[in-house]
Amino acid sequence: MKIINGYEFIEHAPDQFSEAEMHERSATFFSLMNKRRTVREFSDKPISKEIIDTLLLTASTAPSGAHKQPWTFCVVSDPLLKSQIRVAAEKEEHENYHGRMSEEWMEDLKQFQIDWNKDFLETAPYLIIVFKKAYDQLENGKKGNNYYVTESVGLACGFLLAAIHHAGLVALTHTPSPMNFLSKILNRPENERPFLLIPIGYPTENTVVPNLKRRSLNEISVYY
Repeated sequence: MKIINGYEFIEHAPDQFSEAEMHERSATFFSLMNKRRTVREFSDKPISKEIIDTLLLTASTAPSGAHKQPWTFCVVSDPLLKSQIRVAAEKEEHENYHGRMSEEWMEDLKQFQIDWNKDFLETAPYLIIVFKKAYDQLENGKKGNNYYVTESVGLACGFLLAAIHHAGLVALTHTPSPMNFLSKILNRPENERPFLLIPIGYPTENTVVPNLKRRSLNEISVYY
């Protein structure tokens, strides 16, 4: 351990691999992640809480502005709460599908064959509701600044989705808008804002997903 200007630093020795190993590992991970798909057909098969705990710990390894870690992961398995969340989410979604969303948006959604019904909110064994902390509530009653909150929480959600897929489970990034009802149902403090609602579980036996094509490397990257 080193002390630099009064702060503790520890040595960091990440795993090192040969170039051949890096090629293999990066290709293997891409192959795994390329199979990740958004799923809306969930089984009610239970999942061990310990698995959920580990997934959340993985999400918490994401970088954050000034290491403020401005996130809270609310894990809901109580059937009554899931039912309340579904009712509130479907209310907002019904309004979205019947006037809020533009014609272009509605046209873009046709390929997914989805509507305002969100039965998966009750079927999936767990709902992970991610909240972002606009600021910290300090013990002295003052507000503590957080930085790059949206970016930080977005990174944590990316880590979480990768971990879920790596564990052999499926998930959906659900964003019923507006999402303020989640704060009320879960009685979250005023410094937290709902960011993402993620049902997690096993897929049904005959789950289907749209036959989508991802953009090619040339379409998503520019080398200088």
